[in-house]
Amino acid sequence: QVQLVESGGGLVQAGGSLRLSCAASGRTFNSYAVGWFRQAPGKEREFVATINWSGGSTYYADFVKGRFTMSRDNAKNTVYLQMNTLKPEDTAVYYCAAGRRFRVGPDAPYWGQGTQVTVSS
Repeated sequence: QVQLVESGGGLVQAGGSLRLSCAASGRTFNSYAVGWFRQAPGKEREFVATINWSGGSTYYADFVKGRFTMSRDNAKNTVYLQMNTLKPEDTAVYYCAAGRRFRVGPDAPYWGQGTQVTVSS
């Protein structure tokens, strides 16, 4: 069993940066891939980025490539999403999810409760 808690969201101006954290409980966390997803008001949840169990491989949605960087510290049971050059369209609730597959999908078994990111223009 894995429990996930996101933090680090907030209000930031366009062009600014935020770092989201996804803290996990559970002894087997370092055997799971972790993905970040987001959901804006009135829109479906969409994939943002994913990282494999070791942190050696990452994959990003096209709309965040070059701006967002995902990393993990298994010693701290924490995954990070560094978000730079934020745009108003990045405004959403951001969720982390853990699963066995590298490309963590909407069917991932473990999800956090989400953290709000708001980017003002």
